[in-house]
Amino acid sequence: MEIDTGDTLNAASFRPQESLSIGAQLHRILRAAIIRGELVPGQAISEIEMSKKFAISRQPVREAFIKLGEERLIEVLPQRGTYIRKISVKEVLDARHLREVIEVSIVREVAEKHDAALIKTLRSLIAEQRKVKHGDNQAFLLLDEEFHRTLALHAGREYMWRVTESIKAQMNRVRFLTFDSATPMPQLTDEHAQVVDAIEAGNADLAAQRMEQHLRALLTSLPLIAERYPEHFVAE
Repeated sequence: MEIDTGDTLNAASFRPQESLSIGAQLHRILRAAIIRGELVPGQAISEIEMSKKFAISRQPVREAFIKLGEERLIEVLPQRGTYIRKISVKEVLDARHLREVIEVSIVREVAEKHDAALIKTLRSLIAEQRKVKHGDNQAFLLLDEEFHRTLALHAGREYMWRVTESIKAQMNRVRFLTFDSATPMPQLTDEHAQVVDAIEAGNADLAAQRMEQHLRALLTSLPLIAERYPEHFVAE
């Protein structure tokens, strides 16, 4: 199974796609760069800079910046400019709570059906996760996203997944820092496998419990990661 390695900040590889507006494509690229830490908290970023870098007009850049601002990934400081926002612990915790409500509900629905084709797909994703090399956080995050996305779409909850995507950018910034440190990849993969075991058994209560445990791991790792990377977090 091939998983797209994600959007790159390398302007030389930028190729406009007919399926997305230029602004939407740039938003996706910049969002991924912020999550991966290629654009670091506190770093200045400007419409003019991005317009020149990607050889596009300022209008799609402005569209991308508006969306990033709505996701609280960038902030405009009057008379100073636009900067990559530091991570808010409170916002991460709020997003985690809402994501738990959504995903626990989804996994309950899926477990009640325990569809064989879905289980096969999830097992395949887990197998790919186990193959990810140590330190390849980007590849693992994409596979992790695909695992949760597959559950949502199979349950027919595409809108709920879009809501989840819209709130979890800050969570993903933290999670990208935690892989192989506070929360090792093998542990996360084992947790995915336990969720699938419960789904295959048709045990909705157990599947919900295991999904809760999986998502609540962030509650333990967040204070550790904020202490380890204080420059990434805003004091609250």
